[in-house]
Amino acid sequence: MLRLKRLAVLTLFAFCVITGFTFWALRVTGAETSGARSAPPQSEAKLEVLSTNSTPAVNITQGSFDAQWLARTAARTDIPVRALRAYAAAAGMANAAAPTCGIGWNTVAAIGFIESAHGTHGGGSLTSAGQASRPIVGPGLNGDGFAAIPDTDDGVLDGDALWDHAVGPMQFIPSTWQMAGQDGNGDGESDPLNIDDAALSAASYLCAGGRDVTTAEGWTGAIYSYNQSEYYVSQVRDQAIAYAAQSGPAG
Repeated sequence: MLRLKRLAVLTLFAFCVITGFTFWALRVTGAETSGARSAPPQSEAKLEVLSTNSTPAVNITQGSFDAQWLARTAARTDIPVRALRAYAAAAGMANAAAPTCGIGWNTVAAIGFIESAHGTHGGGSLTSAGQASRPIVGPGLNGDGFAAIPDTDDGVLDGDALWDHAVGPMQFIPSTWQMAGQDGNGDGESDPLNIDDAALSAASYLCAGGRDVTTAEGWTGAIYSYNQSEYYVSQVRDQAIAYAAQSGPAG
């Protein structure tokens, strides 16, 4: 009987050791797999040099980006120049406000592409002022295939006083825009249908909470907060990587 008890104890001990080792191995494997999905390279824009050892602040309204860089990058990535300026300025201003963020214009551009094809969804375009030439309004969030989000803005932004819709080039839900909307072009207003305002609001939203999007965890968490879908995160990652590769170094 004593031997049987000892055998039972040893068997239980061995089971615990093996189980513990198995969970440890799975955690290591999972960590390695997660590490393989690193954050995309965060591309930078080339600024126009005003004088020796000085560059202007990043500001859309001042046209401070190097014209050759804009034309070359727009041609390589097929991003409209007007949208590219907004994405690059948004990344610059967001990083100035949150220096630990490290967001690149290519990540902002990837979201802009997926959400509205850079403001051209439905055959529209961006004006020289960055305004969408036609309303960009997503489907009603009425719970039929989408989250159910009752109206929060009396239909002011999306034209629907019953259900909310995502609006603008970066597809902000009105309630989120009320919280995160910013003025990117310095006209004193925050308009989700304006690419300057929308891009800055998106970049700042991604950088919120002290995130470091140069890390895999920080970048993934930022994109997931924008749209809670693993597939969406993969889409943005792939597009951001493609833009980085297509554009090459800023210099």
